[in-house]
Amino acid sequence: MFGPRLLSNFYSALEAVMANRLRSLLTALGIIFGVAAVIAMMAIGNGAQQEIMEQIKLVGVNNIIIEPVVEQVEEEVQDGPGPGAEKNKFSPGLRMLDVEAIKEVIPGIQRISPEVIMDTHIVKSGVRRSAKLVGVTPEYFKVTNFKLREGSMFTENNLTNGDPVCIIGRGVQTKFFSKENAIGKRIKCGNQWMRVIGILEERIVSDKSLAKLGIRDFNMDVYVPMQTMLVRYKNRDMVTSGSLVSGRQGVVIINGEVQQNTSNKKTNYHQIDKLVVQVKESSMLNPTADVLSRLLERKHYNVIDFEITIPELLLKQQQRTQNIFNIVLGAIAGISLLVGGIGIMNIMLASVMERIKEIGLRLALGAQKTDIIHQFLFEAMMISVTGGIIGVILGIVLASLVSQFGDFPTIITISSILVSFSVAATVGLIFGIAPAKRAASQDPITSLRHE
Repeated sequence: MFGPRLLSNFYSALEAVMANRLRSLLTALGIIFGVAAVIAMMAIGNGAQQEIMEQIKLVGVNNIIIEPVVEQVEEEVQDGPGPGAEKNKFSPGLRMLDVEAIKEVIPGIQRISPEVIMDTHIVKSGVRRSAKLVGVTPEYFKVTNFKLREGSMFTENNLTNGDPVCIIGRGVQTKFFSKENAIGKRIKCGNQWMRVIGILEERIVSDKSLAKLGIRDFNMDVYVPMQTMLVRYKNRDMVTSGSLVSGRQGVVIINGEVQQNTSNKKTNYHQIDKLVVQVKESSMLNPTADVLSRLLERKHYNVIDFEITIPELLLKQQQRTQNIFNIVLGAIAGISLLVGGIGIMNIMLASVMERIKEIGLRLALGAQKTDIIHQFLFEAMMISVTGGIIGVILGIVLASLVSQFGDFPTIITISSILVSFSVAATVGLIFGIAPAKRAASQDPITSLRHE
């Protein structure tokens, strides 16, 4: 008996909603825009979170980056010229000896990866393309989360002897070895021929990440052992301190010959171009960075010719800011759902007043108060559920438009759709209770006399 009765109430509610399609649609607008806003905001937030996590993977976890600074502006202010006037200080710059000192002195270091980066050209079979030649140690690939697609890593003999071997990025393999296996083949990098022993997996990096993190397209890099780079290509540490000072004063060393420096740019005297120190625990990032700064300052004779950054902490701060932003946006979208629910309640209360005669007639013909409650609850639920469905579709469309035209990543998840839709249905149920109870509380005789 309960099933057919409830089904009859449902059909009565459906007829009432269909008889006032426009009013029902306008009533559902709050739910529609609320659900759409929730889905779109959660998609934008998820996209931002994923982008930040990808950026953290790109720079590595628990990494401290030390980069050289060539031009210095540090000086002491004197009252006047004299024997105490500031002179140009000499610093050996970042070099491999600093790497050894960091390993020996600072505890809690998990890995340390020096890099020497050089602009070069790759030549093979008449094809020539610019690329980056990077001198590294095997620790580099662990620090930066690079994985080999094919081939093998540098051996101890490669590292010690400076053998002419290299590991290439996926882009180099696609460009120069599209029709053959690159492993074991030779490729000319600058003035040297290198034998390919490994190929890295492709690293997909967005243009925004490249610009924001100041990183390059790793897929077109060629990696050689550090000793190979220092012996066969360039080793700035071979420049003597005397010629280095002369270079700062207007003389540079080019191919072993002393020449006049006609440009205003300072000569890069650092042996290595980048140093990445990975610590074991995130809590040790700041203390280790402070100790690194003091150690390098002392070894560089109080010349601050290096810059220390902790990208993970910067990105996590950005992540916390993004989380707060997402919460605020979600709250605003949630308020839209609340306003939509209030709109449903107001329209349903008005509908009760309009349909007092109908309610009285049903009660007079034997309908129970629960039947009236069910009918009006079904109406409220239909409006909210229909608005939820339309809102889901609109939210997906909005998120896609933001991703396509706003150049901003968005990720639509099933959970966000289910949550927003469930909230919409719940709002319709909660805010439909008051009108339903009011309708059921009408006196049949008074209702039939109502004009």
